[in-house]
Amino acid sequence: MILVVDVGNTNIVLGIYKEDRLVVEWRLSTQATRSADEYGIQVMELFRQKQINANDVKGVIISSVVPNIMYSLEHMIQKYFRVQPIVVGPGVKTGINIKYDNPKEVGADRIVNAVAAHEIYKKPLIIIDFGTATTFCVVSGNGNYLGGVICPGIRISSEALFERAAKLPRVELLKTKKIICKNTVKSMQAGIVYGYIGQVDYIVNKIKEEMRELGENETFVVATGGFAKLIYGESKTIDVINPILTLQGLKIIYEKNAK
Repeated sequence: MILVVDVGNTNIVLGIYKEDRLVVEWRLSTQATRSADEYGIQVMELFRQKQINANDVKGVIISSVVPNIMYSLEHMIQKYFRVQPIVVGPGVKTGINIKYDNPKEVGADRIVNAVAAHEIYKKPLIIIDFGTATTFCVVSGNGNYLGGVICPGIRISSEALFERAAKLPRVELLKTKKIICKNTVKSMQAGIVYGYIGQVDYIVNKIKEEMRELGENETFVVATGGFAKLIYGESKTIDVINPILTLQGLKIIYEKNAK
């Protein structure tokens, strides 16, 4: 079995692969102040609940956008699983060519998503990850990571409105039935959600224009991340949702690098 770990700013997502099948997935809150033992105790309890033997884990791979959590996580893996984890970063084989001005600036999560989408869909791609930030990654048909766009996530946008406007409440992120709303809460929900859908579709269409200029036609749009379902229903540009895209990418990269 292989343990794959994706560390985001808000959540840590863990998955167990048995051969090519994802058998279980867990989500923990990201807390950089936790020690290796605190994470170890928590992860071992998750294994116990699912009756999975930690000794059956033969390899671990981690991607992270939170550098100050890595000391605890790497030491937790070494202590509780007795393996040296592969950490996605410079020197790790991915199978894609990063055309960023400075490739080291590209977040590990974006690389992992690009690897997965390129291997699975084999088309020119736009990968949208709706996380703490919303990222748009662009990959050519032959596997070149061309760059992308980074926006504040929909939750951050909502919280900024609540924090900066004294009379506006914190609201749940829901789609309203109509865009013309008759109370403050629904008006905010409509503005945040439909405004974000419009932003996504505009950015995707602009990217597709530039892709056509590069000779990349029929660009396929894949969405992942916690808010993908919220946006997908009304978006005119998203082709498919893949909620486990990052975990799939970690498994693929592990296989490219395992000795």
